[in-house]
Amino acid sequence: MLSTTFMDLLIALGIGLLVGLQKERVASPLAGLRTFALVSVFGAVAALIGRSAGPWLIVAGLVAITTLTVMGNLMSMKKGDIDPGQTTEVAIVLTYLIGALVVIGPLEAAIVLGATLAMLLHLRDELKGWVARLSDRDVRAMMQFVVVSLIVLPILPNRPYGPYAVLNPREIWWTVVLIVGINLVGYGAFRMMGARAGTVLLGMLGGIVSSTATTMSYSRLTKTNESASRPAVVIVWIASGMVFVRVLVEIGAVAPSFLPVAAGPLAIMLLLFTVGARIVWRAGTSPTESPLQPTNPSELRPAVLFAALYAVVLFAVAAAQDLLGGPGLFAAAAISGLTDIDAITLSTSQLVSRQLVDADTGWRLILVATMSNMVFKFGLVAILGSRTLAKPLATLFTVGITVGAALIVFWP
Repeated sequence: MLSTTFMDLLIALGIGLLVGLQKERVASPLAGLRTFALVSVFGAVAALIGRSAGPWLIVAGLVAITTLTVMGNLMSMKKGDIDPGQTTEVAIVLTYLIGALVVIGPLEAAIVLGATLAMLLHLRDELKGWVARLSDRDVRAMMQFVVVSLIVLPILPNRPYGPYAVLNPREIWWTVVLIVGINLVGYGAFRMMGARAGTVLLGMLGGIVSSTATTMSYSRLTKTNESASRPAVVIVWIASGMVFVRVLVEIGAVAPSFLPVAAGPLAIMLLLFTVGARIVWRAGTSPTESPLQPTNPSELRPAVLFAALYAVVLFAVAAAQDLLGGPGLFAAAAISGLTDIDAITLSTSQLVSRQLVDADTGWRLILVATMSNMVFKFGLVAILGSRTLAKPLATLFTVGITVGAALIVFWP
């Protein structure tokens, strides 16, 4: 069996070869396959010798690599080979440091960094094309997410307030970061693929962005264009099913110990929506374009409003548990779930993680909220959509609510 030292050297060599492969393919004049392999191994050897000689040797090696890189650039300039970019130079230095990190540790971080570096170099054209397609609104969304997650979150106090000690400002805002992050992923995917996506993908994207907004948009579309009703059924149903994916992700992020208890019944509901989508799809649909125009999910005002809503729901559920017992909890879940599932899911998960609500009660509360949300969405369809859209969705939502009620009553 290979010793740890030889294994580290082999891993460093592999990382260097992986990064160098990409530069060799684009015929980089400064460094290619062999150079990157040697640079990575050089970093690993410097770190190995540095264990006994001292960390200064790694610094000396870094200076030597930087000097050689500068000299290589000067020689290229004399030949008239001028590359205004600095990507290869930075990649050389980073490859050296990754080689040293293989030895110093953590090894997993070095491997991930090496693979990430290789991917970034390989996807150069794709990344440039993606950036070129970004609008000012898209860039503003990303910058606002930075404000929401990296500036506001750290400065908030991390202790509970209120009569039931459930209102922790940092935890409340962390849930805002989680929801904004999920919505931002959906927003980015929709901006890149929405207009060109197929019917199924439109439903999935719509569910990530907002299943309620998706239902409203397609209901209005079928009122003026009844031929779009059949694909709209699939899209609205899939978007509604994506709610259970969001719920599972949110539970896993906020209360991982709650997830194994809630996963079974919620997965059955997700399976039901998947089978239903397959049946409706096989009945015959045609692709359609999306009328949904998602708004910037990281605007500060909606983020603050969601934080307020989440705090109200969190407090209401805790108060209902204390004052009204079980019936009060389910009434609060049904009311809060009418228009928004995220707040009740996150608040219930928080209370379960603090052992203020039993886990078996917790997933039932979330399921009641999703059933209430189905009723609300069908109301939108009935009011805003065509009869061709409303009739099949009435059947589908009735089945969904029936199965949900059976799970609440009969699940052990």
